[in-house]
Amino acid sequence: MSTTQYDMLYERPQAQPSERAVHRLVWLVVALAGLLLCWPSHAARIKEVASVQGVRPNQLTGYGLVVGLDGTGDQSTQAPFTAQSIIAMLQQMGVSLPSGTQMQLRNVAAVMVTAELPPFAQPGQRIDVGVSSVANAKSLRGGTLIATPLKGADGQIYALAQGSLVVGGAGAAAGGSKVQINHLSAGRVPQGATVERSVPTPLQQGDWLQLDLNAADFNTAREVARAINAAKGGGTAQALDARVVRVRMPMEPDERVAFLADIENLALTLAKPAAKIVLNARTGSVVMNEAVTIGACAVAHGSLSVTITSTPLVSQPNSFNNSGQTVVAEKADITIAQQGGTLMQMNAGAQLSDVVKALNALGATPQDLLAILQAMKSAGALNAEIEVI
Repeated sequence: MSTTQYDMLYERPQAQPSERAVHRLVWLVVALAGLLLCWPSHAARIKEVASVQGVRPNQLTGYGLVVGLDGTGDQSTQAPFTAQSIIAMLQQMGVSLPSGTQMQLRNVAAVMVTAELPPFAQPGQRIDVGVSSVANAKSLRGGTLIATPLKGADGQIYALAQGSLVVGGAGAAAGGSKVQINHLSAGRVPQGATVERSVPTPLQQGDWLQLDLNAADFNTAREVARAINAAKGGGTAQALDARVVRVRMPMEPDERVAFLADIENLALTLAKPAAKIVLNARTGSVVMNEAVTIGACAVAHGSLSVTITSTPLVSQPNSFNNSGQTVVAEKADITIAQQGGTLMQMNAGAQLSDVVKALNALGATPQDLLAILQAMKSAGALNAEIEVI
C-alpha cells in the first residue's frame, strides 16, 4: 500500500462548525446589515423639531421689596417710590405713620420679580424666580424678598413669591476704592414662588392637535407627517404649511397622552439645513453651518492704522522779560500706516473644512472676516445666507 493510499484510508475528518454557531453568525450579519441600511445620515426625533400648540410656558412679573440689606439699599432721595411702597405696606399691616414723615431706608430695595410658569403647573408647586433692582441699590446680597404676587399678561395672580435671595457676586468699598465681582443688583430665589392658579391647555380639546415646527421648512413638515402616518395609519397627520402639522387625536385623555408619547419619539430623516452664516458685529464672532460652500475667487485684504502721538511742549520766557508767561503747548504727530494685502486665490470648496482652510489662509482676524464674508457674498462667491446679530 502506497503512502498516498494510506493517507486516504486514515485521513482524519475536518471539524465542522455546529449548527448553533452558524445560526448565530447569520443573525449577526443580518443585524449589522440592517443597521447599515437603516441608520439615517441626519436623524432627529419629532420632539426635537416641533412642539404642541398651547403647551408652552407663561411669563409672570411682579413688583416687590427686598429687606434686610446691610446699608446697600435704595437712596430715598433718588428713589421716592421705595419709601412710598414701605408706607403702603405698613398701612396694610395696621401701622400708621405721621404725615410728612421722611424715611431713610438704606436696608430696603424696590425690585422687579420675574418667573416662568411651566406648562401643566398645578397649584401648590414651586418655581424659581428672578429678582432685579429697579432703583439705585448697590447690592441685594443677603436680602429677603417679602411676599410678592406674580401676575400674567391677563392681570390675574398666578403665583406668590417670597424667600431669601441668592446673589452670585461680592463687593466691597472703602476710602474711595471699590472692588466688585459679578453683578450684585440681581439674584434668584430658588423654588421661591408657589403656584396659585394653573393655565388651561388645549390638549384635551377637539379632535385635532396642531404641531408647530421650530423652524419653517417644507421638507421637515412633510417628514413629520409621513412619520406619523407610517406609525399610526394613513390620514392621521396632515402638513398644512411649512410650519404647521395637524394630527388627529384619540378621544380618551389617557389615550391622547400615550399617543403623544409615541409620536414625539418617532425618528425623522432630515435633509441638510440651508447654508447660513451668523455674524456678531459686537464681538466679532463668526458661526457657519456645514452647508456653507464657496466658489473660486481672489481676495486681497489689508489694514489701515492711524497713530496720533501728542508731545507736551513748555514755552519758558526769558528771565529778564517780566511781561512774559510760561505757556504749555502740545505737538501732535499723525502717522498713517497701510499694510498691503496680497491677492490670494481661494479655490472652490464644497465642504465646511475647505471653507475654514481658505479663510484661515488669509490670516484675517474675526473682525476682518465680517467684511470679507460680506464682500464675498456680494461678489457671488459665497453660497450662504448672512445674518448679522
